[in-house]
Amino acid sequence: MPFCNVGTYQKKDGHESNSNGTKIFYRTYGHGPVKVLLIIGLAGTHESWVPQIKGLAGTTIPNDDESPAGDRSSECGADVADVEVCAFDNRGMGRSSVPTKKSEYTTRIMAKDAIALMDHLGWKKAHVFGHSMGAMIACKLAAMVPERILSLALLNVTGGGYECIPKLDRQTLSIAIRFLRAKTPEQRAAVDLDTHYSQEYLEEYVGQMTRRSILYQEYVKGISATGMQSNYGFDGQINACWTHKLSRTEIESIRAAGFPVSVIHGRHDVIAQLCHAKRLAEKLYPCARMVELNGGHLVSNERTEEVNKALLELIKASESMKSPYEWTNLSSKTSGCKASRISLWRVISSSFIVESVRKLHIFLVYLFGLLVMAFEHIRRGVRNLKSVRVASSST
Repeated sequence: MPFCNVGTYQKKDGHESNSNGTKIFYRTYGHGPVKVLLIIGLAGTHESWVPQIKGLAGTTIPNDDESPAGDRSSECGADVADVEVCAFDNRGMGRSSVPTKKSEYTTRIMAKDAIALMDHLGWKKAHVFGHSMGAMIACKLAAMVPERILSLALLNVTGGGYECIPKLDRQTLSIAIRFLRAKTPEQRAAVDLDTHYSQEYLEEYVGQMTRRSILYQEYVKGISATGMQSNYGFDGQINACWTHKLSRTEIESIRAAGFPVSVIHGRHDVIAQLCHAKRLAEKLYPCARMVELNGGHLVSNERTEEVNKALLELIKASESMKSPYEWTNLSSKTSGCKASRISLWRVISSSFIVESVRKLHIFLVYLFGLLVMAFEHIRRGVRNLKSVRVASSST
């Protein structure tokens, strides 16, 4: 199995202790001069990228597979470019190492994992596409080594921190409680479906079955195969999301590099709010293009054809060296005005907001815990009461 020992490639820069023998499991697909690095999000594995791997590389058979090369050709489409794709499991998930300390999970540290993987593969430059937490990592990666980035795709991204808090309504509260209670692959699969896809998509019929029924079976099988994410991994990756932040200098570093950026988002995303993605795209003007699709959080799977088309257009824009002003679909006036208002607001009250939101997050987590405990207590009480009644009636 292919692994990258990140410590072998990381320089002694004062953060070396964060590698601690960490190994990253990865897979490569396809062959060609065009290199694409895919970075998945929270609790996801490299297999979450299968629709994009197929669309970009023309195959889902990994290069390390022992099957003869001739078997791959049947999967390849005529329109697929000479692309080599690498997808991997982030630290804390799948077959990669699971550090036990929260401090070993930040988007900067995880970006350094990705850089080490690029070095391991011998890739000097690559197109970097990230989803959700993976998009946060991709942003850090682009800010750290902009000279190695050919293009950047940010799917269902937020700016981290308080922006990770979903819109609070009945649906998201229900999902949060069910997520905290999920202990089996079946329970987790049911929650993940409502988290990843729009309700409209899940209720569509494919033959005699709804997509929900079909996907549920696939999710249970997948989760059972990889196993439930460990508490160390989940808490660590949550910490990476919550502590993520792009400084003004990092934003400017990405913009100054001049490579094209696509911010792709589902309008019905219940996890990452669309407004935060738009705000990030505006900050990256004129390099960024905003792509809104009719999908949920896992828009890459729900709207595969449209997402793959956007990614291929991004690669083409990079190769043709299209100017940022030709690439962007954002307005300079809108971006400038909003950026000015946001900057002024942050200068005035950023520290207050961050501290207040941090306390609010702690309170909400505490409140969710109380609600779950109260629900369990009531449920057990009702169950015991029924048992007493049944026993009384039988006597």
